[in-house]
Amino acid sequence: MAIGTLEWTDAAERPDLLAEPVARAVGGLGEPGGVSVAEIDPELADTAAFCERYGVGLGESANCVIVAARRAGETRYAACMVLATTRADVNGVIRRHLDARKISFAPMDDAVALTGMEYGGITPLGLPEDWPVLVDEAVAAHPEVVIGSGVRRSKLAVSGSLLAGLKTAQVLHLAN
Repeated sequence: MAIGTLEWTDAAERPDLLAEPVARAVGGLGEPGGVSVAEIDPELADTAAFCERYGVGLGESANCVIVAARRAGETRYAACMVLATTRADVNGVIRRHLDARKISFAPMDDAVALTGMEYGGITPLGLPEDWPVLVDEAVAAHPEVVIGSGVRRSKLAVSGSLLAGLKTAQVLHLAN
């Protein structure tokens, strides 16, 4: 593993660097070495600062955005994975795909409470089982991307195919 200047290790060997739901999900993948983790300065968890400090290209980093889709008084949540070089088309593609009348980024307090993860570290691994994980085609095709670990003090490296293969994953053209 050689993304940036980070020291990567098998995530299953370092559950202390993962949010609890993420550690459970990594343990349930049954792919030793399929997910790597690296410790970082939590003050540098935000994508731009992280990439600059640790020599990771924005095109090697993927962001997980939690959206709240509303229709007929019901709110459903979904995770959207896009490369850091792009933006998720929340009000177009994602809203239509989720059949929502109204869609927005989930409020921080809701996202944290519902996922059991820290804001700024939310990741598709370990999300509630009924949440769709919408993966942009560019992320799915990527050999290895850096994503959150559920906490701000570390990052994960995974293949795009692992993300596309998650139980609730759907690969779409999400970015604009």
